[in-house]
Amino acid sequence: MPKLKSHKGLLKRIKITKSGKVRFGRPGSRHLKSNKTGEEIRGFRKKSYMRSGDKKRLKMLLHRPLLSQEEAMAAKVAREAAAESASA
Repeated sequence: MPKLKSHKGLLKRIKITKSGKVRFGRPGSRHLKSNKTGEEIRGFRKKSYMRSGDKKRLKMLLHRPLLSQEEAMAAKVAREAAAESASA
């Protein structure tokens, strides 16, 4: 069976963090900014993370396990709770 290849166009547009979250630049930030508010324009400077609704599609394109922002936050809370109960 041939190797599964990652989608190269997608890999050029995202960064996969060490924990498995997918980070990308926000769409709509290149031009036509005159009708956008300053708050919107400043928001475009920040990077976004993949949400749980996009997980299935991106996982299929990249052939690797991924973590959505919600799952990462839940795992962090669970780790903190486990550490707290272990120390008490």
